[in-house]
Amino acid sequence: MTRFDRYVLARLIAHFGFFSLVLVLVYWVNRAVVLFDQLIANGETALVFLEFSALSLPNVIRLVLPIAAAVAAIYVTNRLAADSELVVVQATGHAPVRLARPVLLFGLMVAALLSVLTHVLVPLSVARLAERQVEVAENVTARILREGQFVHPAPGTTVYIREISPRGELLDLYLSDARNPDGRVTYTADRALVVRSDAGPRLVMFDGLVQDLRSDGQRLATMRFTELSYDIAALLGATRNGRPDPRTLPTPALLHASADLMEATGRSAASLRGVAHDRFNQAALALAAPVLAFAVMMLGGFSRFGMARQIAGAAIALIVLKLLDNALGATALRGTAPWPQIYAASAIGLAVAWAMLHWDTRPDLVHRRRRPDQGAGSGPLAAT
Repeated sequence: MTRFDRYVLARLIAHFGFFSLVLVLVYWVNRAVVLFDQLIANGETALVFLEFSALSLPNVIRLVLPIAAAVAAIYVTNRLAADSELVVVQATGHAPVRLARPVLLFGLMVAALLSVLTHVLVPLSVARLAERQVEVAENVTARILREGQFVHPAPGTTVYIREISPRGELLDLYLSDARNPDGRVTYTADRALVVRSDAGPRLVMFDGLVQDLRSDGQRLATMRFTELSYDIAALLGATRNGRPDPRTLPTPALLHASADLMEATGRSAASLRGVAHDRFNQAALALAAPVLAFAVMMLGGFSRFGMARQIAGAAIALIVLKLLDNALGATALRGTAPWPQIYAASAIGLAVAWAMLHWDTRPDLVHRRRRPDQGAGSGPLAAT
């Protein structure tokens, strides 16, 4: 690499770190507010809040890195043009394709960093976060079972227990569930037990009555039971469905999906392969985004009024690139389209960037230059 390449690459990395930090903080604060309301309101400690925030960071960083890389490419190119450094370098014979070399290397570095996140850190953090959410839900379930008090574990839900026996039995249980706007269901039981299952904690009631009051017509239906199970974890939004999440599985297992894995996840082999290829595609998008942004910024000549049009064009190009990725990748992720379609947006972005750079190098490819014999002094009228 030449000294100018190292100079541009250093500025790209520096501003990429700054924009990544800012965007991660913005995303993390939004996520932290939701977590704080959920956890602190349920009586969890600050350590649990910090743990959940840390486990959500890898996924937040995965979303932020391509955006930060593209913004860094736009900002550095604009500063080089504003300081006339870009004009001086181009005057020495450096074509836009040649100037894109440090940006391409920068995109490869971001793609490598994103590959570590998508293939290693994000699956591990998502799996651990799901486990901790269920554990916290079970702990909250244990705390809401208080004797002699009306407890509201979720909006529209009320629980009352007259007494908790030394053996852990819940005596004279009252449970009202009005989460459904079409009616209210009330459970009463002589005794109940909290048991654990693969799907989370459940409330098993014995010798009771179910009253289902419907809003349309105020009709009441009653049913007596000797034993009835109620899902408590569903009140808190964290249940175990018994199926592994494909986002938590390693990439080799997704690429070579076995019959057991397809049966366990309930997904087809094409869908599982789509999840694996999407991880590779995210790294490809991290490469395409800064290169495409740089190519758009290089369009047009030098202007004393700045590069506002190029900046707007780069922003629009990145938005179109992301929309195209969402549209083409969604069908492949569902397994209804071949997996190479996942890479279509990244390939199109790189191809468009290459075409723009060559267009700026050779404008005669689009606008043929006027020949000397077609000038103002040629032709029949000139002879007269």
